[in-house]
Amino acid sequence: MSDKGRLIVISGFSGAGKGTLMKELMRQYPEGYALSVSATTRQPRPGEQDGVDYFFVSREKFETMIAKEELVEYAQYVGNYYGTPKAYVEQQLSAGKNVILEIEIQGALKIKEKFPDAVLMFVTAPSAGVLHERLVGRGTETPEVVAARLSRACEESEGIENYDYLVVNDTVETATELIDHLICNQRSGDAERNEAYRVSSNIDFINEIRQELKSFSKGE
Repeated sequence: MSDKGRLIVISGFSGAGKGTLMKELMRQYPEGYALSVSATTRQPRPGEQDGVDYFFVSREKFETMIAKEELVEYAQYVGNYYGTPKAYVEQQLSAGKNVILEIEIQGALKIKEKFPDAVLMFVTAPSAGVLHERLVGRGTETPEVVAARLSRACEESEGIENYDYLVVNDTVETATELIDHLICNQRSGDAERNEAYRVSSNIDFINEIRQELKSFSKGE
């Protein structure tokens, strides 16, 4: 592609399958997309590679990046910084690639402020029940952690209206193809073809899943 790429922000509930969708998107369309690599001050976990999983930097280096405004957005979690390096994003966009940022709602809104043309997508499972099943099905988290994630999803559901598109991840293949179509239509100026997937066109579904999540968070 000769034209500049688009910045795509992907957020969604824990258990909605965001990470799986991103990997599949990169596998199917490696020339069209670049997955943004975050910088962090936390220590690498076994098997993680610098520049692939994260850019691992010292706290001093990260705070210098903040001071020099070298980050698109950043946040602090459990004593460690996480952020999106501006240079990497701009380099990939200039190369014509659509840059995918998988971040939470707060970061997504910061991105939209700095990059008004960014496309915000929110990924959800077909229902709160399916979300619960997927979290339990991982088999790696205690019932308390699952409950905490569902409670967090309930809070996050209040911010869905800030997004452009809603992607229901029923099957990975279908959802991956949908994400690519939405982005291609947006870039080619055919955004009206995306109308059925706009958040504003799916308010009833959003309210329904919001109520289901509230019921789960209350233990009903």
